[in-house]
Amino acid sequence: MTASSVTAANVRFNPETRLYIDGRLRDSATGKTVDNINPATEEVLGVATDAGAEDMEEAIAAARRAFDTTDWSTNHEFRRRCLMQLHEALQQEKEDIRAELIAEVGATVGMTAIAQLEWPLADAVRWPAQYISEFAWERPLPDSNLMGIPCHRKVVKEPMGVVGAITPWNFPFEIISNKLGQALATGNTVVLKPAMETPWSALRWGRIIAEKTDIPPGVVNIVPTSDNSIAQRLATDPRVDMVSFTGSTAVGRLIQNLSGDTMKRNMLELGGKSAYLLLDDADLDTALPGCVGALMHAGQGCALTTRMLVPRKFYDQAVEVATATFGAIPVGDPADPNVFCGPLVSAKQRDRVLNYIEIAKREGGRITVGGGAPDGLDRGYFVAPTVIADVEPHHTVFQEEIFGPVLTITPYDGGDDEAVALANNSTYGLAGAVFGSPERAMAVARRIRTGSMMVNGALYYGADAPFGGYKMSGIGRQNGHEGFEQYLQTKTIAYPIS
Repeated sequence: MTASSVTAANVRFNPETRLYIDGRLRDSATGKTVDNINPATEEVLGVATDAGAEDMEEAIAAARRAFDTTDWSTNHEFRRRCLMQLHEALQQEKEDIRAELIAEVGATVGMTAIAQLEWPLADAVRWPAQYISEFAWERPLPDSNLMGIPCHRKVVKEPMGVVGAITPWNFPFEIISNKLGQALATGNTVVLKPAMETPWSALRWGRIIAEKTDIPPGVVNIVPTSDNSIAQRLATDPRVDMVSFTGSTAVGRLIQNLSGDTMKRNMLELGGKSAYLLLDDADLDTALPGCVGALMHAGQGCALTTRMLVPRKFYDQAVEVATATFGAIPVGDPADPNVFCGPLVSAKQRDRVLNYIEIAKREGGRITVGGGAPDGLDRGYFVAPTVIADVEPHHTVFQEEIFGPVLTITPYDGGDDEAVALANNSTYGLAGAVFGSPERAMAVARRIRTGSMMVNGALYYGADAPFGGYKMSGIGRQNGHEGFEQYLQTKTIAYPIS
């Protein structure tokens, strides 16, 4: 591992710090703000408004009113035009967004070139906007003559109504883009509650919508709050028809419980513990170094493949290559283009990851590289890239999501059947990767109970690709045709044959 020293950012930011409610950019009714902390330096970047109960009430009321009293939900061409305005406006502010992601999220320059920024910027809003004119909003059923009444029948798709969107801190621009793009394209209005750890990446959307689009007041409302009881209003208020949440499984459970009384639809994209699986005929030269993907965004990704499963005959080689690869990864200043692994988002998250490493040691895991704070980085929330060998399926770090730059390695003996069983030995089922001869790898991919799979390095990502999990990794799908359907109600209408 090489450490890149971190100095205070000299970038001049132009952040949006205000809430966006009912078409207005404004401060919180309480006047409260929170500090926005740079996780690489622990320095205060600036402030952001912290919404109170009155702000959330106004946001929900505005979203309800906009849905019930405007033609946003029915005017397909208007929605498409507004979303394309939004798409174009986001392109114009790409570099400002990039600078904020590096500073407040700790995203490396390289990560902003892919999933943190440029991938979603390309199609997360544009694809659903264009899909408005391609989607089958109505479809006919065969005519009926029940009880001697001849009638036509049709199935109609309609928006859910008001969507409460709750987004995390790890990929804020990416996740907000995909939630807003799909929810708005399908005709819903939205109250967005973004993570307080990364507020600027969310609040900028309000200024863009207000100044550069014709999206009507109340259709989008952005209300960051540090008070969980205020955020929970989105799950309990009967004026909110749906909650779209990305985050931890524990919070997903809470949202399900809270929303039960009002029977809200939930789209929950939750945690993961994805397998990086090598079959005994895998191309080792490609597959083994590829384990470095577990370090993307310092391991703070729910779909990252952090459980390496290898045939025992390759085990020593796998440990050796993973150890050397992780040990050579540049760690430090996310603004340095040569750095691959930046900081964790907060001291709380850093301490959580370090605690898991200690648990692994107590349970018999062997730390082959890393295991603590990187040498030479005295400030910032850094954890050195860490490989834990000799991990057994009953170990905590095999089963629980760590959300840090940590890879576990586990050998297996029983061929493809045991490999599949090990991959499926998890309460999660979000993603995964398998390497082997094409037919065998594809057959194994079909047997692994996850929402997405990568075969021999192929990537599934895109606004047209549904994403979500099996088991404790969530309910429903975001993106693609299935994601479009997620935000829609289905109505069957019968009417007389004239």
